[in-house]
Amino acid sequence: MNLKTTIAATAALLAMSAQASRPAIPADPRIEAEVEKTLARMSLDEKIGQMTELSIDVLGSWQGKEFFLDDAKVAEAIGKYKVGSVLNAPGPFALTPQKWEQIIGKLQEVSMKEIGIPCIYGLDQNHGTTYTLGGILFPQNINVGASFNRELAYGAAAVTAYETRAADCPWTYSPTVDLTRDPRWPRVWENFGEDPLVNAVMGSEMVRGFQGPDPNNIGKNNIASCVKHYLGYGAPRTGKDRTPAYIAPADLREKFFEPFKACLEAGALSIMVNSGSVNGVPVHASYEWLTKWLKDDLQWDGMIVTDWADINNLYTRERVAADKKEAIKMAINAGIDMSMEPYDLNFCTLLKELVEEGRVPMERIDDATRRVLRLKYRLGLFKTPDTYFKDYPEFDSEAHRELALKAAEESEILLKNTDGILPLAQGTRILVAGPNANTMRCLNGGWSYSWQGHIADMFAGEYNTIYEALSEKFGKGNVTLCHGVTYKEDGAYHEENAPEIDKAVAAAAGADVIVACIGENSYCETPGNLSDLALSANQTELVTALAATGKPVVLIINGGRPRLISGIEPLAKAVVNILLPGNFGADALANILAGDANPSARMPYTYPRFQAELTTYDFKVSEQSDTMEGAYDYNAVVSMQWPFGFGLSYTTFEYSNLRSSKTSFTADDTLEVSVDVRNTGTREGKEAVLLFGSDLVASTVPDNRRLRAFDKISLKPGETKTVTFSLKGSDLAFVGYDGHWILEKGAFRLQAGNQTLQIECTRTDKDCRM
Repeated sequence: MNLKTTIAATAALLAMSAQASRPAIPADPRIEAEVEKTLARMSLDEKIGQMTELSIDVLGSWQGKEFFLDDAKVAEAIGKYKVGSVLNAPGPFALTPQKWEQIIGKLQEVSMKEIGIPCIYGLDQNHGTTYTLGGILFPQNINVGASFNRELAYGAAAVTAYETRAADCPWTYSPTVDLTRDPRWPRVWENFGEDPLVNAVMGSEMVRGFQGPDPNNIGKNNIASCVKHYLGYGAPRTGKDRTPAYIAPADLREKFFEPFKACLEAGALSIMVNSGSVNGVPVHASYEWLTKWLKDDLQWDGMIVTDWADINNLYTRERVAADKKEAIKMAINAGIDMSMEPYDLNFCTLLKELVEEGRVPMERIDDATRRVLRLKYRLGLFKTPDTYFKDYPEFDSEAHRELALKAAEESEILLKNTDGILPLAQGTRILVAGPNANTMRCLNGGWSYSWQGHIADMFAGEYNTIYEALSEKFGKGNVTLCHGVTYKEDGAYHEENAPEIDKAVAAAAGADVIVACIGENSYCETPGNLSDLALSANQTELVTALAATGKPVVLIINGGRPRLISGIEPLAKAVVNILLPGNFGADALANILAGDANPSARMPYTYPRFQAELTTYDFKVSEQSDTMEGAYDYNAVVSMQWPFGFGLSYTTFEYSNLRSSKTSFTADDTLEVSVDVRNTGTREGKEAVLLFGSDLVASTVPDNRRLRAFDKISLKPGETKTVTFSLKGSDLAFVGYDGHWILEKGAFRLQAGNQTLQIECTRTDKDCRM
């Protein structure tokens, strides 16, 4: 090794050491002193109680249509077992802010009286105020990803925090950054799509929106975030929820870990763990992934909580423990700080026995307790255990509603517009058909007023369905509703009633255009598993029959994951994928169809064309090679319905002059990459500018391309803007077979729109990133 190489290697190691020495969240000496003071006075029972989280359902009961806490049960849980956290909505069904104030206020009163430590209450406020009646429901995260607008992610989270705190709740289990790598998975819609960078950026923005600017001092308008579900949850081999994932170790570090790392470095105060296993290792039992990667490598001092009863799964499902006691030992020693039990207090008894037997060190108990206490001090709960609805006058304000509408407009994707059929002119006679035409449940999806979202129409009557929104926009006399196919609302999410397709076909006679609203009913988690990714036979037959009338069909796709439509897509003149746009999603769609809003969203995942051709945009280059010659001539190309990043507008954009401040670089350099974007159409519009990078030759098979930066701009007709991205040379690195980050000497291609540029890395740098 020559002197120049030695100096470069030493500099790289020093840079890595400096990066590793910076904690994810800088400690606040005042808070740390308070934590130590409180810890010093606590008994073992009190410490274990702080590590325990119970469901609200075990602490009360329903009397008629109202839930009430049971004083004796609350006294046992908090007074005897010193339980430090409660979660979920009773039922689980959404409650009014006033009811939450009553329930959480009572728990805080008892907790402060019995142990002098506030309770921390947590809710899955996953796309707005899921469990708080009267608040804003935003588009689901998959829509936020489709918007490619980070400001919307921040704004939605900030509003959600405000309206959640208005109901006395200081903690949400959000955002979700699992990566949507398998379209069969029933939780596709809870994430920001298939790309690591999009999940990292949007997740980080939501963390800042939820928590505010200082993670050590969460204000009264903010809440603590809990990033989920760490790690590898979104790529189960079977496509079914809570089943094992088998992920290449390099991909696990480079792609799946990156969004969580970004969120923790943005200040996330807690993290929830993947319910399943990765490469045969249950994540709840992995010391490497929980303690080493999160707590040691990132020097993160936040709190790790299990998912629902997942310590039990170590012995009931995964079978890596013989019984619950052994499962508790494995999970706590691996790095779990709080157990979401959620029904059984024997966790406290068994963990105490493990400590007394020396099988769980007292140091581990103290570390976990510190992390729980630190979270509560950062939230200011010791001084102000409760917040009150009367102090939040902007709850469900017009400004909050306008933001939700804007988020929906920017997240509904125009995928096809043959002959410019859209926008529709006023006076157009419209038939609205399909099972998703007149329901709020389908617009919102799961985590909407209830876990499965199945009661949304009971609580969202003030908002518009697609049919209602189109009636308002185009006039009731011009819009007719005839479903043809409907869901069986008292059945499983995929069940449908006997079709009445003939009625819809007959109704089409009086229409100029047919708006066919297809997709899925709401579901969440395991109940949303499927065995066939194709759109239902009834819905396929409906669209086929409607198209046979000769009337132009505008296809509206509304669902949480892509359902295969390759057989009917050619029958449609236009296609809009609205995903799960929330309570204002139908109004947004009406604005788009009428031309009052210009679509600007892009696909956040790869939409598959066929069952046996499932892929992601960042496939390895060898997966989609050219056909081979002679006897080995076979089709190795995987087709897709729509690629990641695809989306149309009512205007057109032209890219030119892609350039970089450096055409040769090393890991330590910063590249300023610019491209000019011009609106060449006649309408003002927004354009998501995506910068991709490709490593042309690497020591392991490289990805086809990776998204390296993105931004969203607004352009008036004829206007040109220059978009500039700052990239570190190390941003183009990858994780090698040995698990280390490496940037290798050689050529890279950058692409924005139809513009490409080749740049050259002049030096190989190993361990250039964490």
